[in-house]
Amino acid sequence: MKIIADNKILLVFSLILTLFSACDSQVEIILTGDVLLDRGLRPTVEKFGTEYVFKDVSKVFKEADFVLINLEGPITDTISPVNKKYIFRFDSKTAEGLRKSGVTHCLLANNHTVDQGYSGLRNTIKNLEKAGLKYSGIGRNKEERLKPIILEKNGIEIAVFNCCLLKIENWISNDNNLNITAEDFTSLEAAVQNFKSKNPKTYILCVLHWGYEFRDKPEFFQRIQAQRLISAGADIIIGHHPHVVQTMELINSKLVVYSLGNFVFDQKTPKGRKAQIAKLNFSKDSIKYELIDIDIQKNCPKIKN
Repeated sequence: MKIIADNKILLVFSLILTLFSACDSQVEIILTGDVLLDRGLRPTVEKFGTEYVFKDVSKVFKEADFVLINLEGPITDTISPVNKKYIFRFDSKTAEGLRKSGVTHCLLANNHTVDQGYSGLRNTIKNLEKAGLKYSGIGRNKEERLKPIILEKNGIEIAVFNCCLLKIENWISNDNNLNITAEDFTSLEAAVQNFKSKNPKTYILCVLHWGYEFRDKPEFFQRIQAQRLISAGADIIIGHHPHVVQTMELINSKLVVYSLGNFVFDQKTPKGRKAQIAKLNFSKDSIKYELIDIDIQKNCPKIKN
């Protein structure tokens, strides 16, 4: 009887472990909009450090498996600005502060990563790697730039394509030099389709820097692009750049968030001080999402009560 009882206990214990394992088989990813650590943020960062900027959201960051931010500028101590209207530069020490705040990945495919030229791009990569941060949206040739990064946990894989679909002011792309991913839409679409055909069980997340600034709704051409990416194999699309939160929609039951708005930013308009965090939970057979409202107070993000 004792052996039977012990076996029953082992069976129950095994079932409990299996149940917990099943509940645990998911991947949580957080995405934010634009993160600016210059201009109006510079005095705060210099006085209190980068971690201070994220103090009201770092708990949510650290609870997630992966945290992807749109880094709206190069991390470099070298001043080598290109000829643009708005030019940003973040000090090298900010990279470590991002990691300590819970950030795991910096998305670089936007119109400000190039603000300090090629030396700024090289230093950004060096400083991110030194701080132990991963990155996407940059590469030394077209093939490398359109290759997604793979996020994996619990046997679940998510391929992240990060692309800037904007024309960048006074910047001439060199296909055979280090550059951000600012390829034409057709190339992005083909890359998504090709990857999905070879990796049908891997989720595809497209993070796009696109659209027009300060508009509440996406343009018609963006909606067409979103439909084409979903048809090509994308499972979810998250966007930013307009500096305001835009509408979202479901295309074939798949989420498209056209703009999360700002996140860490110094704009003073009421709409520019509203933002969202995209919280995505991937399991083996579904994606659940939550859009968390953010108030930007004194240029820093705070979860809305």
